[in-house]
Formats: sequence, structure tokens, C-alpha cells
Amino acid sequence: MAKIIKEEGSEKVSRRQLVSDLAKATLGLAAGVAVVSASAGLVQAEPSNTQQAQSPALLAKQIPQDQLVLRMQRELYKALQKPVEQRQWAMVIDQRKCVGCSSCTVACKAENKLPPGVVYRPVIEEEYGTFPNVSRRFLPRPCMHCTNPPCTKVCPLAATYKQKDGIVVIDYDKCIGCRYCISACPYGARTFDWGEYYTEGTPELEKYELEPAFEYGEIRARVKHNSPINNTRKCHFCLHRLNVGMLPMCVTTCIGRATYFGDKSDPESLVSELIGSSRVMRLKEELGTEPNVYYLV
Repeated sequence: MAKIIKEEGSEKVSRRQLVSDLAKATLGLAAGVAVVSASAGLVQAEPSNTQQAQSPALLAKQIPQDQLVLRMQRELYKALQKPVEQRQWAMVIDQRKCVGCSSCTVACKAENKLPPGVVYRPVIEEEYGTFPNVSRRFLPRPCMHCTNPPCTKVCPLAATYKQKDGIVVIDYDKCIGCRYCISACPYGARTFDWGEYYTEGTPELEKYELEPAFEYGEIRARVKHNSPINNTRKCHFCLHRLNVGMLPMCVTTCIGRATYFGDKSDPESLVSELIGSSRVMRLKEELGTEPNVYYLV
């Protein structure tokens, strides 16, 4: 019996030592991992700071070229290095890829804080064929940013005009709300801001409706009798995003990758390649407006 107790005691001691050794090893491993992680964090932090100091030209070379969105982002950085008059923004929409989800419409409304009745990028649905062999196609319709825009010619105060980079804009401080440009646009791409709210008439006006918009790089709180209330409004290719190196919101949120954007003056850009497709067409070309939104059909 004493022999058995002695053997059990020695076995217990061995187990204690084993547990102790394992605990020490685990603590040592944890400490080592912590040191390595901290070192890795320090190593990673330095390139981050360096990257922020790099120019868009250097960043453009680092972005992979194989994915479409990343390619467009790289080409956007490249275009921003050129003088404004040497870049011409254009958009290409592939109707075969558009599924009519309207995610671009919703994203545009959220990005630009658009009120009721103001839509920059509606998706028009069309049914074609003869029953029972029918199908549907979808046509996202932003502003065409025409090379020869008829809307700019009728504005009595030149509040809407074409920039050197091809984007047609509106100066809210000059616009008097005459709505001549709305009548002149053959694409119905302009709407009027009547100062309405989604939660108007409810017990409480929601705070999100008063959030400021950042169109054209300006901060404008939504307050009665202040612009852009009582002004004409339209798509501007998310100019406030372009100027800081970001693609338009509709491009990045398209679930089917049906919308492409870039500098068409660059012959190596994605949009230039697509514009050269045999499937390309533009809306109402017979009017001579020369739209800068192209469709692949």
C-alpha cells in the first residue's frame, strides 16, 4: 500500500511539473507573439504615413490594373495630374449588365442628400417584344453633360455652365429658379427643389433631413429659403468626390458593374476602350448635343 501511495505521489508531482512547464511555455509564446505583433504594427504604420505623403501619380501605379473598379480609380488619379482643360470626363453604361436594381439611384440620393422629387439618376424601365416573347431592359439616365448643352444657353444669369473638364454645373448662388433650363434639357435630366421634406407633416421633422450636402465641395445646410432650395438641381458626376480622387457614387455601388467612368481624352483609359465598341450609342444624337454619357446595347 505504501508503495502504491509513493508511486501515486511521484506521479502527481510529475503532472504538476508538466502543467507548470506548459504554463511557462504558453506565457512565453504569448509574450513572443505580442512582441512580433507590435513590431509588425510599427513596420506597417510607417508605410501608411509614407503612402499618405505620396502623390496620386505614385498611388496610381500601385493600384492593381486587373479589376475594373481599381483600374478606374487608378486612371482617375492619373487624370487628376493633368491640367483641367486636358481631361474630359465621360461615363459609359452597359445596358446588358444593368439589372434595374436602382442601387445607383438610392446611392446618389444618399450621397447628395436629395429631397423628395429630386432625382439625379433615375432608372427607366422598358418592355420590348411581342407577347408572350417579351423582356425588359433598363436605362439609367444621369445628366448627359453634353458637349453642346442647350440648357446653358437659356439661363438668363449664366448660373449653369460647362466646366473645362466637360462637367455641366449649376451655381446655386446665381440660380433664380426660373426653370428655363429644365424646359431646354431634351433628356429631362433636371429637377426643381421645392423645399420639401420626407417627414414633413409628421409629428417631428427628422434630423437626417437637415444634414448638410457637400455638392460642388460646399457645405450647405438644408434650411428654408436657402440654396439649393428653390434652385434647379442635376447630376454633376459627384464633382465633390472627383476633386478628392474618388469615383462617382453610382459607379462604386453598381452591383453589376454596369457603369464605367473616366477620362475619355486618355486613349488608354477604360472608357475610351468602351466608347470604341461597336455596341456603343448615345441618346438623341440627332439633336447635335454630343452627350458624354455613352450606352452599350
